[in-house]
Amino acid sequence: MDHALRRARLGRRLAEHGVDALVVTRPPNVRYLTGFTGSNAQVIVGSETSMFLTDGRYDEQSRHEVPDIERRIYLDGRWAHLARACADLGVERSGFEREGLTFGGHECLAEVFGAGELVPVDGVVEALRRTKDAEEAARIGRAQEATDVAFEQVVLERLREGITERELALELELAMREAEADDKGFDTIAAFGEHAAEPHHDPTDRRLKRGDIVKVDFGARVDGYHSDMTRTVAFGEPDPTLRQIHGVVAAAQRAGIDTVRAGMTLQEVDRAARGTVEAAGYAERFPHGLGHGVGLEIHEDPFLRWDSPEEPRLEAGAVITIEPGIYVPGLGGVRIEDMVEVTPEGARVLGRSIRELVVL
Repeated sequence: MDHALRRARLGRRLAEHGVDALVVTRPPNVRYLTGFTGSNAQVIVGSETSMFLTDGRYDEQSRHEVPDIERRIYLDGRWAHLARACADLGVERSGFEREGLTFGGHECLAEVFGAGELVPVDGVVEALRRTKDAEEAARIGRAQEATDVAFEQVVLERLREGITERELALELELAMREAEADDKGFDTIAAFGEHAAEPHHDPTDRRLKRGDIVKVDFGARVDGYHSDMTRTVAFGEPDPTLRQIHGVVAAAQRAGIDTVRAGMTLQEVDRAARGTVEAAGYAERFPHGLGHGVGLEIHEDPFLRWDSPEEPRLEAGAVITIEPGIYVPGLGGVRIEDMVEVTPEGARVLGRSIRELVVL
């Protein structure tokens, strides 16, 4: 990946925010701009030059991962080193990531920054990350492939009476690793029966029995990039209401996917799917947004909600989820989720796993 090009793109946007440079501290943004995969680093990006800083644990690793930028290694006092680096770069007015710096961190940086000015900046790197280049898309695709394989092998072929939610979650995670994922993308949700009424559910020792609905929300990570998919299947004939709900959710997802194309507002896509759920009488049972971006983070810009701002609009090259759901306490719930790539003409669905209601 051309990290220098990404930094140059960021550098050209600094004037819009009235700063000479941006101190980047959020790990996903540092990785996006430099390729560094360690747990602690900062990068100062200016309009013409940049500098990378990390602690002594990562001297050798950063030498290999960040070869195209000046590096500074510190043993202590990261804030003083950041301030000194800004001064050496001639930065008088520096932006910092409002969402990436704690209050304490800001206090420390302000204390040592000297005569320079610190300016909070919102989402400037995240805006660049909304669209994926070919290599990013390939990594997301490989993560999705591992997810599809795990679903087919574990849910469609090996789901069995008596398995616990925890055991199912672990089997999915192991199957993704065996399918060449680096790791799970996030904590797997496996919910049986009435537990499926919780949009987010921590797996328990609840055992699977005939007649249960089974909801799994899981994904893989490959070279730092994530996948995200939800499927709801039935283990034996489900309650008729849940079968009907599955049909509503499937129709809502299709409506959302059919609305996706570059230039659409986030609200418009959410409304297309939400309107289907509302027309079926389940408006209050769909309590979350329709979807979100996926990439270096499992949840990232853009976020598709009923209250999303009019700008920014969907851009070609963005990868987003479409995941309507209906949840009925005491009975269960259904969510169907797929990642799609936004194109000028519409949406390209990345997953291949069956979406129709499967009765096992």
